Amino acid sequence: MADLLQVRGLKVELPTPSGWVRPVNEVSLRIAAGESLGLVGESGSGKTMMALALMGLLPVGARVSGEAVLTGDARMSSGASAAGGASPASTSAAGANRNSAGTNLTGLNERGWRDVRGREIAMVFQEPMTALNPVMRIGAQVEEAIRAHDSRLESSEVRRRMLEALRRAAVPEPETRAEQFPHQLSGGLRQRAMIAMALAGGPRLLIADEPTTALDVTVQKQILDLLDRLRRELQLGLLFITHDLGVVAQVADRVAVMYAGRIVEEGPAREVLQSPRHPYTQGLLAASPTLERGKLMPIPGTVPQLTALPPGCAFEPRCSLRVAECVRAVPDLRITSPASQDHAARCILA
Repeated sequence: MADLLQVRGLKVELPTPSGWVRPVNEVSLRIAAGESLGLVGESGSGKTMMALALMGLLPVGARVSGEAVLTGDARMSSGASAAGGASPASTSAAGANRNSAGTNLTGLNERGWRDVRGREIAMVFQEPMTALNPVMRIGAQVEEAIRAHDSRLESSEVRRRMLEALRRAAVPEPETRAEQFPHQLSGGLRQRAMIAMALAGGPRLLIADEPTTALDVTVQKQILDLLDRLRRELQLGLLFITHDLGVVAQVADRVAVMYAGRIVEEGPAREVLQSPRHPYTQGLLAASPTLERGKLMPIPGTVPQLTALPPGCAFEPRCSLRVAECVRAVPDLRITSPASQDHAARCILA
């Protein structure tokens, strides 16, 4: 399966009073069309900053280097629309920035990002009440997302696409919900409205930043099932960011575990969750509640400050398996066994 997104050596640097810090440090990963990658880690590990880098939404003053290549869109040759209803004219306009060689996102200016953001890559944010405009009706916000990518559409066509986006996101009674404000909807419906807005431009890559954090378990399961269905139906690449390994087990084909700005383990979801190779991944699993284990085993300590990272492995101060070599240099991300070429860990003991 061809890769949709290829990230190689991505770095994000931010200015602070203590100097420059790297919340994303030499990250490499890939996502294929129709594939789900779960990005896992504690708060402060760099997951959200990674997503903002891929969306071109980093804070003012941030420096980005490395590559994040979004490959050309094979769907454009057949005139198909991921949104499920775009006209050939609008599809042609949407594909103006698409080519077989792909686009390096780290080299885009703001004008280039406007062509990519929402149309090629879209994002579902963690808290819909802060992402949605509280004084605009839901339908108007989805219509705004549609017009942003094709201003030539007539009002009737914009409304048709808005209702279709709400239906695709499993919003019940879309005509009624479109006339309501965000505060009139439940948390689950607000998140569905966010998903409808994200899909309105027909993106190929969807980034979901902990979209189920504030939801109860029943609604959480519904949102996860919805995202999984949309991924398969639309052949979306899905980057699912979470700190919950139970959620990852439900939605991810592959898992990348992030710690202090670096990927410390990556591989097929089943293999990583059943046979973790990095002590940090093992610690996350031991700290996750299960029906079989009554007592949780917390990881001692906290994620180190980016201004005071250890000289070697960033996890070394919290690791019960550390040896003298762990403090000498940052370990490479290495294949864990000859039989598992897709499973790698950043640990000298792996």
